[in-house]
Amino acid sequence: MRGARRVATVGAGYFSQFHYDAWSRLAAQGQVELVGVCDRELARAREVAARHGKPPAFDDFARMLADTQPDLVDIITPPLTHTALVSEALASGAVVICQKPFTPSLSDAERLVEHVQARNGLVVVHENFRFQPWYETLRGLLQKGRLGTFYQITFRLRPGDGQGAEAYLARQPYFQAMPRFLVHETAVHLIDVFRYLAGEVRSVYAQLDRRNPAIAGEDAGLIIFEFDRGVRGVFDGNRLADHAARNRRLTMGEMYLEGSAGSVRLNGDAELFFRAHGENAEQRIDYAWRDEGFGGDCVYRLQAHVVEHLLNGGPLMNTAPDYLANLRVVDAVYRSAEQGGKCSP
Repeated sequence: MRGARRVATVGAGYFSQFHYDAWSRLAAQGQVELVGVCDRELARAREVAARHGKPPAFDDFARMLADTQPDLVDIITPPLTHTALVSEALASGAVVICQKPFTPSLSDAERLVEHVQARNGLVVVHENFRFQPWYETLRGLLQKGRLGTFYQITFRLRPGDGQGAEAYLARQPYFQAMPRFLVHETAVHLIDVFRYLAGEVRSVYAQLDRRNPAIAGEDAGLIIFEFDRGVRGVFDGNRLADHAARNRRLTMGEMYLEGSAGSVRLNGDAELFFRAHGENAEQRIDYAWRDEGFGGDCVYRLQAHVVEHLLNGGPLMNTAPDYLANLRVVDAVYRSAEQGGKCSP
């Protein structure tokens, strides 16, 4: 590996703005240099490059890799493109960050991970929700035993952005055509968070529905999880309904953790409250976080996490082989919904 300072990117769609902001901030700190921006529409690549240090812009990924010789490639494109782009980037000798969904299917992901491992490559999936600071705080409370015996984790996903014929078109229009949507694209975030907080999944039971006829895939559903530690999880998702929040995309819903010593509640404004068992009054949990970028600055936090590993050898989360655990749970959820019974990953 040549180092970790030279960064090239591919993709200039809606969500890429958060990636580029993070790379610009890391560049200002002297940790990376953005050396190339690629998009299939050259004008968009040039527009992004002009706002972020004016690196060369490309509409040919292979040419960008050859011309810029990056140490790290950030793939910010839809999932159908990921296998080819990851493979090309690895062949150039670069480390890769790849947006999720990682690939269109579990079998595609398993084949790609085999390829990554055969090349002794390093690919990190850009699964950013676990980097949201409220989940880091909740993990700390669990590790300190604040809740006592951990019983259950519940998340109610209510972004309210899925109503009507125009749903998702303003930001990520390809959402409408995804045959598997709520779980494959969205609930996978919470599956990763649930594993981060509660451990590995033993089994799932799921019921999934499509409420908006304008989209191809499911947009509502209920999933019940059993974890190896005896904890139960409940994901209750509906992209058409909303929740109380100043910014409904900040947490995208509400979470509850329950244990023998008390419970913790996360609301839509990223506020945390603890209520001791047997008490009625809640106590606010104060913690530091930045209301910047997306989801508590989680995109920056993930990219900084990868750079820290590459520069200084720090721990690394959500490498592609590790991420397969999330995708196996996703696969089990769809099998459960289709078969009407409990399934194991």
